[in-house]
Amino acid sequence: MNKKLVVFNWKMAPSSLKKAEDLFSSAKKFKNKNAELVICPPFEYLEPLLKHSKNKTIKAGAQDVFYKEKGAYTGEISPKMLKNLGVEYVIIGHSERRKFLNETDEMINKKVLAALKAGLKVILCVGEPKRELEIKNYELMLKKAKDFVKKQLERDLKNIPNSLFIIHNSLIIAYEPIWAIGTGHNDTPKDAVEMSKFIKSLVMSRLSFIPKVLYGGSVDSQNIQKFLQYKEIDGALVGHASVDKRKLNKIFKIINKK
Repeated sequence: MNKKLVVFNWKMAPSSLKKAEDLFSSAKKFKNKNAELVICPPFEYLEPLLKHSKNKTIKAGAQDVFYKEKGAYTGEISPKMLKNLGVEYVIIGHSERRKFLNETDEMINKKVLAALKAGLKVILCVGEPKRELEIKNYELMLKKAKDFVKKQLERDLKNIPNSLFIIHNSLIIAYEPIWAIGTGHNDTPKDAVEMSKFIKSLVMSRLSFIPKVLYGGSVDSQNIQKFLQYKEIDGALVGHASVDKRKLNKIFKIINKK
């Protein structure tokens, strides 16, 4: 059975450590051996939550990282700091950072390289900004989305040695169509499967290994099962729904049924 990976990006929430610990207490009940959970809280909650975690199916992830090990970079977190803290995963290139913080593919490329060198597993986010619905030809519409993602991947993974990716399967691609994030209008499972197959084929042709591909884009308790049921989709990147305790518990129940 294809082991699923479900990543919870808490973004800039919750507002206190007490609330974060309360959310995390729900995750500690999760014991499904067919899935792995990664919780990515704000930086300041990482260490206390790691101390509470004794469940090996729950891993800690960071929401971002800088591309230098040390130096005068106010407000930044180095890959080595995360690794020493016990963090295993890091999200890089999330659409919100690309949009609001003007992260370029060049910056993301440096971050991916630095994180891999430090021994972190990278969750690289890619996705087209809009779905051109005015194009009536479905294949052409999908091709434009694929072309956009292809360019992102080529730039984000440029000149990074294959050996760094192959070690411990350290690259995960999160396909997050930007037009679906936070809108409640997620992609169709059919399109998500098609994009997942495309991404795997593209990475395989260039880097000689097949990465896990997650779907992210308004994933919640109402639709996550629709995506996880396909073997081509290796998991999900959950945002807003992961800081709602009721929705979070529903997601856990759905995953535990698999």
